[in-house]
Amino acid sequence: MVSEVYIDGTFVGTVESGEDFAKQLIRERRKSTIDNNVNVHFDESLNQVHLEICRGRVRRPLIVIKEGVSALTENHVKQLQKNEITWTDLVNSGVIEYLDSAEEEGALVAFTDDELTKEHTHLEITPLAMMGVTAALVPYGNYTQSARLSIGSKNQKQALGFYASNFSVRMDTDVSLLHTPQLPIVSTIAHEISEYDKHPSGQNVVLAIMSYRGYNMEDAIIVNKGSVERGFGRSSYYRPMIAEELRYSGGLIDEIAVPSKDVKGYKTERDYRLLEGDGIIYPEAQVKEEDVIIGKSSPPRFLSGMDEYSLASNVRRESSLSLPHGESGVVDFVLVTENQEGNKLVEVRLRDQRIPEIGDKFTSRHGQKGVVGLIVPETDMPFTASGIIPDMIFSPHGIPSRMTISHLIELVGAKVGALAGRFVDGTTFSVEKEVDLRKELLSYGFRDNGTEVMYNGITGEMIEARIFIGNMYYLKLRHMVANKMHSRARGPIQLLTRQPTEGRAKEGGLRLGEMEKDTFVAHGASMLLKERFDSDKVVVPVCESCGMIAVFDEFKNKAYCQMCGENAEVSNIEISYAFKLMLDEFKSLGIYPRLMLKNKF
Repeated sequence: MVSEVYIDGTFVGTVESGEDFAKQLIRERRKSTIDNNVNVHFDESLNQVHLEICRGRVRRPLIVIKEGVSALTENHVKQLQKNEITWTDLVNSGVIEYLDSAEEEGALVAFTDDELTKEHTHLEITPLAMMGVTAALVPYGNYTQSARLSIGSKNQKQALGFYASNFSVRMDTDVSLLHTPQLPIVSTIAHEISEYDKHPSGQNVVLAIMSYRGYNMEDAIIVNKGSVERGFGRSSYYRPMIAEELRYSGGLIDEIAVPSKDVKGYKTERDYRLLEGDGIIYPEAQVKEEDVIIGKSSPPRFLSGMDEYSLASNVRRESSLSLPHGESGVVDFVLVTENQEGNKLVEVRLRDQRIPEIGDKFTSRHGQKGVVGLIVPETDMPFTASGIIPDMIFSPHGIPSRMTISHLIELVGAKVGALAGRFVDGTTFSVEKEVDLRKELLSYGFRDNGTEVMYNGITGEMIEARIFIGNMYYLKLRHMVANKMHSRARGPIQLLTRQPTEGRAKEGGLRLGEMEKDTFVAHGASMLLKERFDSDKVVVPVCESCGMIAVFDEFKNKAYCQMCGENAEVSNIEISYAFKLMLDEFKSLGIYPRLMLKNKF
């Protein structure tokens, strides 16, 4: 039966037997007669052969199986170990081939070599290869559900750590550096392959699973103040401030220097107190919001034909770079250089030490993320019979619904590793068995189930329940409360609508939305709503006869209507400025919006 052939979805012709044609192409690809980027799939139901050669396909390598026997032999492995052959040689000789999602439809892939039968077409190089880099870093990944595994892998991308060894000479935007990063006690083979020891991003802590006076409900965690003082979760936050001497038409140019007092928009002398003679701040200067970091003046914005020759009007304007609202820190590094156009470029890097505080986000590698709910003095923390005080307390309610059994096994595994002074292998699908870990823990004089008797740190009484306690690798995430905390009373408003500006950087207002309104309605707090919803309140004069917005003459101290004249009765009313704007837009459409006023009484 004739089969249609498609290349990247485009019909190119027909062949007599689609199945034989697909098999022939695969044989030729394994001999390297055709390029190994080509993937072939025979669709039996539609009797079509699909060839894929386009970019952007996800392809993964698998070992080829012929008659139930792996094409990768012991000889190949020995040659690889001696560096006699490379990965490319294996691909070119047809031992390993890359499959995309379409070709994988017609393949039967064995998980391990002891599962092989004559029906199998491919074998996994290692079951771990089905995961990405960050998912492979999660220990005991086969003991958790897939959703939490992917959340855990994504959380690791947000963790603070030792991101680059040359951080001191880099100008990166918005980065943090963990001060004392460590290697995890429970690690995987991916840690070794990715050389995780060169860029670690977490710390090993002692974790107890229990409640503490209700402060760790809803995913919150309790942190030991003693641990924080000893350096747990401490990091530095870096961000650059960049100024450039721009060139304008007519040969005008910005000038990086301390602005002179005749500059338009000159601030107070106190604002420029940290600048040196060249207009740039000095290293290790303590700065707060609104302090000038780089002094700069620019030519006037608009120049008419004659203004260029006029000395009086040609006053430069102030355009210095100041520290944004709500930020503070120390000047860490100053760089003076040139950009591609040859303009002077000044970059100043700011540093701010971040000590864990209430609201900072932490997570384990199993998607068990939470914010700090309370920092407890070391003397008030619960302790074990052997005197161990946990660094962190985790809520037991985070386990049943999330089903992260890997989180619990890591606690036991890391406890064994800490007592034995070794790393525990938690590589997904080839882990150290839980039974063996329990036996080893028992041999060190602890209960095999990881629980211990604990005492209340405040009263000294023994806690009736046995508490599950062990070691765990915890990550500090980049979501810190110091970067997000925002409040304002009255502040800047937008020019068009006269409503508060939006966003933390612009010192914007906090929006009271539909749902927030409902909560106040439910509480009967109507006066509060009246206050909340008048951020753009305006008092306008309205003509009572024609209903149009009138005009108030400041000079005569009298309101009059532009349509009805000075004798019309005009009343002042309170409306939202956004409503007044809408009325003006109606007028531009030729619609006559009348405001019909009624007496309140």
